Amino acid sequence: MKDIHEVLRRKQAKYAQLSKQIEALQQAAEKLREVAPLLAENDDESSILADVDEQNNTLAAGAGAGTGASSAATPVAKPQRAPRWP
Repeated sequence: MKDIHEVLRRKQAKYAQLSKQIEALQQAAEKLREVAPLLAENDDESSILADVDEQNNTLAAGAGAGTGASSAATPVAKPQRAPRWP
């Protein structure tokens, strides 16, 4: 038969450990909520820059077509956006 005090001590130690882990996860979630809008802003800027690069490549290809260069522009892949955090 198990000693009730030993079982209780083990359960309390496990509870304390889980409480610390939950607190750490809550703090990490708070940090992510603070940083998520900043990351979203960076994604918007990145997509704008990618659009500008794509337009520049298209214009350069169009200018090159008049000089006898190949008129096929290589498509520029847009970066995929990360999912937004709530």
